[in-house]
Amino acid sequence: MSETRIPVTVFTGFLGSGKTTLLNRLIGTPAFERSAVVMNEFGEIAIDHLLIASPSEQLVVLDNGCICCSARGDLAGALRTLARGDEAGVPGFDRVLVETTGLADPVPLLETLCEDAQVTERYRPHGVVTMVDAINAAGQLEEFAEPVKQIAIADRLLVSKSDLAQPAELDRLELRLCSLNPGASILRVVTAETDAATALGPTWQPEAPREDNKARRKSPPWRRKMAPWRRPDRPRGERDLPAPPGVA
Repeated sequence: MSETRIPVTVFTGFLGSGKTTLLNRLIGTPAFERSAVVMNEFGEIAIDHLLIASPSEQLVVLDNGCICCSARGDLAGALRTLARGDEAGVPGFDRVLVETTGLADPVPLLETLCEDAQVTERYRPHGVVTMVDAINAAGQLEEFAEPVKQIAIADRLLVSKSDLAQPAELDRLELRLCSLNPGASILRVVTAETDAATALGPTWQPEAPREDNKARRKSPPWRRKMAPWRRPDRPRGERDLPAPPGVA
């Protein structure tokens, strides 16, 4: 397998966590030069003022060189469309951000990145970043399964609206996050003050150096977390997964 495969970061978070708001702020910055962003629908992100070209129905190019691709529920298809982009005059890119919907289960997306032969030939999974609503997460974790899964699979947890929550509430929430995912990094963020490197990691710094081969071969933490969520009597990629810890 080539070690020059393009890293793919999955960016997820439950409804109202501020994921789309943060991406709207970051997508036109220098950090997204030579990057591609896969989103479910173009209308969810305010990019009209940044457009310079639309090579196809699924692809648009922004003024900073960032490419946006509409997935329409088909991640593998969107990544293949990006791979063919050079035929349509789309600029080259060396990293991909996949923004999920608020109700998405990230596990099937990661399975696509790991197991689809056409995808793995060109792309490699790099990590999962999950936004968590500091004000509403406690109640959401009790009521819904999706935010629990999004948190449990993450490498990086961004606690949004941290400037609006009480310190004691933030401390209790972080204890809950640690219980669901002891290995994830937890950062308190204020959307208006957060840059791409803080939100998504050093790979998203402008002109970030490429990782060495040893770092590329290192298995990401979420790869180990995925295994217990598969039922042994079901094929890999099956969406009917058991609930993670904390969900009845």
